[in-house]
Parts: sequence; structure tokens; C-alpha cells
Amino acid sequence: MHSLSRRGCGAVPALPERVSPFGTTELMSTIPLVFPDLRRRIVSLIRDYAELTKLRVTTLIVMTAWCGYFFGAHKEGITWLNVGLLHALLGIGLVSSGTAALNEVMEQDVDAQMRRTARRPLPAGRMSVLHATVVGLLATLGGSAYLAVTTNVLTGVLTLLTAVVYLAAYTPLKRISPICTFVGAFPGAMPGVLGWTAASGQVDLGTLALFAILFVWQFPHFFSIAWLYRDDYAKGGVKMLPVVEKDGRSTGRRILAYSIALIPISILPTFLGMAGRIYLLGAIGLGFALLYFGVRLAFLNLPLNTAASRTRARHVLQATVIYLPVLFVLMTVNSPHV
Repeated sequence: MHSLSRRGCGAVPALPERVSPFGTTELMSTIPLVFPDLRRRIVSLIRDYAELTKLRVTTLIVMTAWCGYFFGAHKEGITWLNVGLLHALLGIGLVSSGTAALNEVMEQDVDAQMRRTARRPLPAGRMSVLHATVVGLLATLGGSAYLAVTTNVLTGVLTLLTAVVYLAAYTPLKRISPICTFVGAFPGAMPGVLGWTAASGQVDLGTLALFAILFVWQFPHFFSIAWLYRDDYAKGGVKMLPVVEKDGRSTGRRILAYSIALIPISILPTFLGMAGRIYLLGAIGLGFALLYFGVRLAFLNLPLNTAASRTRARHVLQATVIYLPVLFVLMTVNSPHV
């Protein structure tokens, strides 16, 4: 019986381990291999998009725009928690993402020369220039149009102009002159303004206060980044102030000057009725804390490329990163509108 079952006339042949409904085992054997590979590709693409669109920076921009929308809505006497907030944050987030993508397209050669950016999708060759350009244009133009339709034309136009100034002025100036930081501070200070106009459709003193806080805050923030990555920026030909000067004294003086200026500017929301006394005390305390770290860096009197100066530059950077979200949280929580 055993021999007949294997070789005899009318014997049933041995079945394959897996029988496909299509009559083949090949498809079944490859399916387990296809799905993990597809999953890896999807995860890799998501990570590349996050890097291309500078997700962490875009998140901070969206949070700042939310703060602006909060105060703009109360200025108009409407609740901030509405569908307009969703439209505003989505549109501003799209334009921010698209602008970041186009910036990386324009600076792919610079990114390839710097260690901190060499693994971005474009210089690493994981994404084509055409792909990134299409994504950037669709997000920037589409986001601006979306804002114009769902919020108001003023917000759509201002958002598009912000992207244009960032790409057409700030980005090329980075390889020409240290004035790039000053020029770049204008589009960098716009998220709160855009959130405000999305809610109210107009610009007033409160809008300007948010703009001024963001404008001044950027100088200690970006100067500390350039100080920390001075050698890397030099390889990429980025002409920020800590890169072109030898001793860091001018950069230190500017960090101190802007940190001092930030203290009176940051308390303006209290005098404009946007926030109360808790915010006032918090803003002053945060301002002096940031100034403390700036003083430690400015009066170190060591070359920019020493380990000690880099450590203190990192402390200034960390202080600025903590300063801004805490300030805006205090401003909204201590608002008389809450």
C-alpha cells in the first residue's frame, strides 16, 4: 500500500505544503516576503517626508499659529474652538511643510556638505529632486489657496508672501551675507500673525506684539545654532555671523542685546489686555533666565570652536527652545478670555 500510494497506478500525488487557489504555490510563498518589504518602504517614505518638511519645525510653527488664532478669535468675540481653527492650522502647516521642502531642494548641495544634514532625503539620494519639488509646490500653493478659501484672502496672501520671502530672500542670502539672519527673522515671525488674521481677518496691535516677540527671539536661537555648528556651516558655505567672525564677540554682544530687548517686548501682551499678572511675572522670569545663559556664553572669552563655548552655546539653544512654548502657554492660560 505504501508503494502504491507513492508510485502506483491511480495513486494520489503528494500535496504541496501550501496550495494556492490559483493552482500555484509560488504566490503563497512570496506573500510573506512582500508585506514586510512594503511596510519598510512605507515607513521609510514617511520618515523622508518628515525630514523633507522639517516636521518638528512645522509643529512649532503650527503651535504658534494656534496661539495667534486664540487671541484673534477673542478679539472678534468668537470662540477659538471652531472649524476655522482646523482650517487655519491645516493650511499654515501645509505651507510651512511645502516651504521647507522647497528650501531643501534649493540647498541640497549645501546639505550634502554638512554632517548634520547629509542624510536628508535629497543629498542621500533617497528622493528625487522632481519628487521633492512637486511635493513642495503642491503644499505651498495648495495650502495658500486653501487658507484663502477657508479662512480669508488676507491670510492666504500673507502666508504665500511669507513663503516667497523665505525662499527668494533668506535662503540665497545664507550663502552671501550674515544679514540673512535679520532677513529670515521676518518670515520666521509670521506664524502668530497668520493665526491671528485667520481668525479676525485683520492686523492690529496684538498681532504686532506676537510678531515682535517671535522676531527678537529668533536671534539668540539661530545665533546659538550657528555657533554650535560653526564648522559644519563653514563647510556648506553658510555665511551666518558666528561662521564668518573669528572670536565670537560680535555674536555674543548680539545675543545679549536681543535677549535684553526680549524682556520688555515679551510683557507687551499684559499691557494690551491679552494676558494677566501671572504671565507678566513668568515672562520676566523666562527673559532673565534666557539672558543668564546668554551672559555665560558672551563672557566666556574662549574661541568659538572650543568644547566649553559649544557647551554654553548648546545651553542658550536649549533655553530658547524651552522659552518660546512656555511663554505662549502662560500667555494663553493666563488670558482673561479663558
